[in-house]
Amino acid sequence: MSEAQQTTGTPAKAVPAGAAPDAPPRPRRGRPPAFDRAEALAAATRLFWQLGYDATSVSDLTTAMGIRPGSLYAAFGDKRSLFEEVVRQYGRSPVGAFATVALTEEPTAYGAFARILREAAAIYPDPSHPAGCLVISAATNVAPQDAGVQELLRELRNANLRTFEARLQQARQDGELPPDADPKALAGYLGTVLQGMSQQARDGATAADLARTAELALRAWP
Repeated sequence: MSEAQQTTGTPAKAVPAGAAPDAPPRPRRGRPPAFDRAEALAAATRLFWQLGYDATSVSDLTTAMGIRPGSLYAAFGDKRSLFEEVVRQYGRSPVGAFATVALTEEPTAYGAFARILREAAAIYPDPSHPAGCLVISAATNVAPQDAGVQELLRELRNANLRTFEARLQQARQDGELPPDADPKALAGYLGTVLQGMSQQARDGATAADLARTAELALRAWP
């Protein structure tokens, strides 16, 4: 009788010659955990907004988004495609769409532009997100091969100016502005003030600082 049989009283299990002893089963390799696409896009938005397009690397993006490069490319395409989606999403967000909302909701042109300037003074330095406006600041300097990114944001800014001008032209037709008012010049002035406020916010201006700028700008209303 073997030692095992003497100790337990149970016959030892025979192992065929040349066979390896039983090993614990290997865990099955499943799919990697799915990431939250909306959260990943929000992380990319903050990074592009804070650093700008050119200074943001794919490595920076994958780290901030908590995904691997392969997942980034599979979900969003390349860096340029991701940035374009970020810009579209930003334009639909409260911080990116406040001017459009004001122009839609306010019954007068003065009320709309006063609201735009005052809300910009509060939104641009808000510490809950990077300072300023993403569309104004995210592509001020880019490599030559990324000139298309710069053009994308330039066209968005110019489209905003055209929208401003159209609203001001309507205001002149309605008698809200005097007949000799220049809607194009006034739209350019208001756009320049907003761009300056965005940069001032990035340089550390407070909401109170920008509110004073907004009120001074409104004094130029014809």
